[in-house]
Amino acid sequence: MALTLDDIRHLFDKHGSIAYSGEPVTQLQHALQSAALAEAAGASPELIVAALLHDLGHLLNLQGETPSKRGIDDLHQYYALPFLRPLFSDAVLEPIRLHVDAKRCLCAIDASYHARLSADSVRSLQLQGGVFDDETAQAFLAKPYARDAIALRRWDDEAKDAHRVTPALPHFMEMAASIALS
Repeated sequence: MALTLDDIRHLFDKHGSIAYSGEPVTQLQHALQSAALAEAAGASPELIVAALLHDLGHLLNLQGETPSKRGIDDLHQYYALPFLRPLFSDAVLEPIRLHVDAKRCLCAIDASYHARLSADSVRSLQLQGGVFDDETAQAFLAKPYARDAIALRRWDDEAKDAHRVTPALPHFMEMAASIALS
């Protein structure tokens, strides 16, 4: 079943107030902050929308707050893709799909990155397969959209500030409408 833009708005309206996995922000705040950081960095509309929707799988597959504390990897990076594929191009979908592996890669190629992860990100990293070895990291970097996924990952990590002010959801949903396939 494909989602419509109205369905996405409804998901954020209905579940956006859920806490974002042990962080001081809600799911909606995290999504808006990720998208705002992408926009401030001059990202393409597709990458900004990917930043907005990268954790939509959490809202489609509700596992309660902080599932990583219970040893659950909800595979959110994959869960939303079938619902979004009819609506968006790979320029949106691939950074979403790859953003968890981007964390695994960054831990392998940036010595200081792991130390900056939140407690929940460290916990989920183990559930998601741990740090890539050098060969796997290089193979990841060679994939199409890997650089976009790494940028998305960095915005994802920064998007946990309870006091950050962002544009409201309609601002980014208008952008999503402008790049939607149908």
